Amino acid sequence: MKNNTSANAIKVIAVDDDKAILNSLSQTFELADLPCQPFASANQALEHIEQSYIRSYTGVIVTDINMSPMDGLELMAQVHAIDADIPVILITGHGDVSTAVNAMRDGAYDFIEKPFTNKHLVSVVQRALERRRLIQENRQLRVELEAQSAPGPRILGNTPGIRQLRNQIHQVLDTPADILIHGETGTGKELVARSLHELSSRRSHPFVAINCGAVPENLIESELFGHVAGAFTGAEKKRVGKFEHANKGTLFLDEIESMPMSLQVKILRVLEERAVEPLGTNSLVPLDIRIIAATKTDLLELTDQGEFRQDLYYRLNLVTLNIPPLRDRLKDVPLLFEHFALIAAARYQRTYEPPSAQLMDSLLQHHWPGNVRELRNTAERHVITGGMSSFVSQSKDANQEIQARNSLPERIDQFERMIIEQTLKDQHGRIKDTMVDLGIARKTLYDKMKKHGLEKDLFKQN
Repeated sequence: MKNNTSANAIKVIAVDDDKAILNSLSQTFELADLPCQPFASANQALEHIEQSYIRSYTGVIVTDINMSPMDGLELMAQVHAIDADIPVILITGHGDVSTAVNAMRDGAYDFIEKPFTNKHLVSVVQRALERRRLIQENRQLRVELEAQSAPGPRILGNTPGIRQLRNQIHQVLDTPADILIHGETGTGKELVARSLHELSSRRSHPFVAINCGAVPENLIESELFGHVAGAFTGAEKKRVGKFEHANKGTLFLDEIESMPMSLQVKILRVLEERAVEPLGTNSLVPLDIRIIAATKTDLLELTDQGEFRQDLYYRLNLVTLNIPPLRDRLKDVPLLFEHFALIAAARYQRTYEPPSAQLMDSLLQHHWPGNVRELRNTAERHVITGGMSSFVSQSKDANQEIQARNSLPERIDQFERMIIEQTLKDQHGRIKDTMVDLGIARKTLYDKMKKHGLEKDLFKQN
């Protein structure tokens, strides 16, 4: 049987060597709006599970016990060796009930005795799916907490776009695929690239960054591939190129869209062969390297215009990370502003003055064409001038149109989030102290934290 449903959409993996029962299971789940992928043997199911990224699997496994050559109990053991939290539901005959009860002690979610009703089967599966959902949510929260407290580059923010970005980074940390980062100028493309490197198993090897738009066209080939002495006029000694220097580590190609067309075909060859040929030699240098490219433009559109190679685009586009512009994550502005201001205060040996309500209002209403880089510069000016920032007057006219688009409830909502977030920081995530400080009930505080996407653990003192 073939099933073209994507892995993430599959809710149930059904396993039974009886074709009639397997068809019945599959139909039952489909009628209950639970996409199902059926397998006629445990070996086939296990092969599928091993090949897929199982820790991202959001569903459950329903399997018969009596199968050959691998039975349902062995399948459960093999699955739990990969991920112990995947719910496995066992289908058992009357004579296997004691076996199924023992299997529950070994980690089975539940067992269903034949004959069973479709209603009972679907009910058990739906409960198991809810358990799996909660497990996945807790895992995601742990990933986010680790990302917030990890040493090295930190991608700050609690808005959905940034949470999703951090999750994607952790999913692809050690995959061999090259990565394309897309984001407007100033959104932090190099920060994302450095995070990918520093959190991966390549962290002990070089991270090499090169701005493709800043190197003269006549030098970029030598810069990337290196050359031997005498390769061209002025090449007096051997030079190791960026690709070779980044061996076992990461090479970051920023502004890849500005790379000359004549060089793009050579880059494509390096990506496909994982080897580089320095100028002036016919010898290939093998590479163990991850390539991360970044662009602020739509590369697909450039390929349509004949300004970027289509084959290179599709080679780079295996995994794409999109960084949201700051205007789409305004709720992160207070957190980012404080972060940059505290760093600036330490650098310039100044006292950090929290922003006034008027300044914060302007920060939250600003369109931020320069994105996070513009916000960082604003925070540094705020520190240098001792809080007497001219940002309010500078941005007043520009903000008027934006303010007109934001209703009063929206602006109140932004301030409410800022106040709760700051209080949680001051109280290091202690709910009781935060309640007292704000003068609101516990349920009200939790409701508002949920509304604004605030997790108390993010504010606990390390």
